[in-house]
Amino acid sequence: MRRDIVTSAIAAIVFMILLGLVYPLVITGVSQVAFPGNANGQQVHVAGRLVGSKIIGQSFSVPKTKNGKLVEEKGAVVTEPDPRYFQSRPSVTEGGAYNAAASTFSNLGPNSKATEEAIAEHVKAYIELEGPFNPGLTAAQVPVDAANSSGSSLDPEISPANARIQAHRVAAVRHMGIGSVDKLVSRYTDARGIGFSGERGVNVLELNLALDRLTGGAR
Repeated sequence: MRRDIVTSAIAAIVFMILLGLVYPLVITGVSQVAFPGNANGQQVHVAGRLVGSKIIGQSFSVPKTKNGKLVEEKGAVVTEPDPRYFQSRPSVTEGGAYNAAASTFSNLGPNSKATEEAIAEHVKAYIELEGPFNPGLTAAQVPVDAANSSGSSLDPEISPANARIQAHRVAAVRHMGIGSVDKLVSRYTDARGIGFSGERGVNVLELNLALDRLTGGAR
């Protein structure tokens, strides 16, 4: 019995070292050499400053003001969408929208009253933001991804239909031709995975950075 205990203890130590230390180090080394961008979260830098990740959605907003003063609620500054930028999908992460440390889904069913209210709120906000630049925009025309959050609440992409609607606002605010903005949308629209998997999406961060490079900005 003593031999069995010693053998088991040695096996446990050996496999702990192999699988808990050696294997992770080898995989980390290989990934850093073979595809460092993916291994490090596809970080995006501008002028040496980290501005985000290609695979994590983020907010493009500005502090809300009233009578020249910042609007606060419960001690926190209220923000609103920055009209110069394309807006990401709605996010419901705990601790605030687009919290990358708390990727989560509401886990509420489609018949949930809370889900219905959240979608209605998102649709209303979308129409308030995009309606002035898209006359006649109705709730039925609001893209699904503008009304509902993704499974992670950190989706870095929006649908081409969503981007085309937002393009009218961005073009007007930045004093650009709608054709120029539409060309940028097309340029940053990803193809389906291996040609047929999933839906095409527009990377919001890359698109907004391209806009800043073209017309000036401070992302």
